[in-house]
Amino acid sequence: MDLNQIFKTPNPIIGVVHLQPLPTSARWGGNLKSAIARAEQEATALASGGVHGIIVENFFDAPFAKERVDPAVVSAMTLIVDRIMNLVTLPIGVNVLRNDAHSALAIASCTGAAFVRVNVLTGVMATDQGLIEGPARELMRYRRELDSNVKILADVLVKHARPLGSPNLTTAVQETIERGLADGVILSGWATGSPPSLEDLELASAAAKGTPVFIGSGANWENISTLISAADGAIVSSSLKRHGRIDQPIDPIRVSRFVEAMRRGVTAKNTAPASSVPIPSYSE
Repeated sequence: MDLNQIFKTPNPIIGVVHLQPLPTSARWGGNLKSAIARAEQEATALASGGVHGIIVENFFDAPFAKERVDPAVVSAMTLIVDRIMNLVTLPIGVNVLRNDAHSALAIASCTGAAFVRVNVLTGVMATDQGLIEGPARELMRYRRELDSNVKILADVLVKHARPLGSPNLTTAVQETIERGLADGVILSGWATGSPPSLEDLELASAAAKGTPVFIGSGANWENISTLISAADGAIVSSSLKRHGRIDQPIDPIRVSRFVEAMRRGVTAKNTAPASSVPIPSYSE
């Protein structure tokens, strides 16, 4: 996955548009126009603040469906993604929670979006929705059937979940890339707003062997200069919102502050002596 080609930078910041409750969700309020307007405002705020990409997800549809969402959610998200793509010039991604990778890929392919996020691509994770099995085989076949070039970013040992079994991080990263065929991997902390440790990012980056590694949660302007030393990019949401609260709208000033902190971290990373973390070789 060539980050420069997609995001025009080797170290992209991907801001998140958390959609208001969509049709058929538990908190659906009956006003899709309001959800669209909020999404457009947040996308504009992220773009004006200087992010390099945006990912759209149905965050406020919780409690989530385990796998396939209702067709009304797919329709609403397709409409919103298309509206955002006509509003900003940044590459757009799609995440259909909890793990509807097929719908995300369909939305992205039909709208011309650049990438999707898949929470569980390989293995089996115990989540608050129950056991979720990775759909890597079916998803990759579906991408081929669609003749799609949409990139797949996959979480490794995703937040709000526990693996069935005890794979170590190195093995999980390698299997996600080499057996699941992910184009990039995402490492998060244990929950929304919780960052991964620097040590885990270093292990993941070493195991990825050049495949992009993204920070998937908990990044803010205070820790990003440290965390980015062991990652390629960041997906960020909570810290960019007014007062840092997940339910508040995006604050362009906080976006700009994060972008500047990221820039300083990347500069420090590029001028620091190279180091490596030895890892065991992958085998069947």
